[in-house]
Amino acid sequence: MDPASAIDFARTSILVLLQIIAPSMLTALVVGLGIGLLQAVTQIQEQTLVFVPKIVAVFVVLLLALPFAGAAMSTLMTDIAARIAAY
Repeated sequence: MDPASAIDFARTSILVLLQIIAPSMLTALVVGLGIGLLQAVTQIQEQTLVFVPKIVAVFVVLLLALPFAGAAMSTLMTDIAARIAAY
């Protein structure tokens, strides 16, 4: 494998990783920001209040994004297998 194809493979892998993880990370960011804003407005400084809604929201998003993540990983694996077969 030459350096150009190795860099291309690494770039493709990182892009697939970002596509898979972006929905859950953005959900955690939005829920955390919303709960933080709610805590600032109501002056409730309970640290554990953030975790339960964030965990539930991320879990729901992961369940909804599971088919997309599976398709992205399947496409990447097919690309990897094609690269291996080419050499």
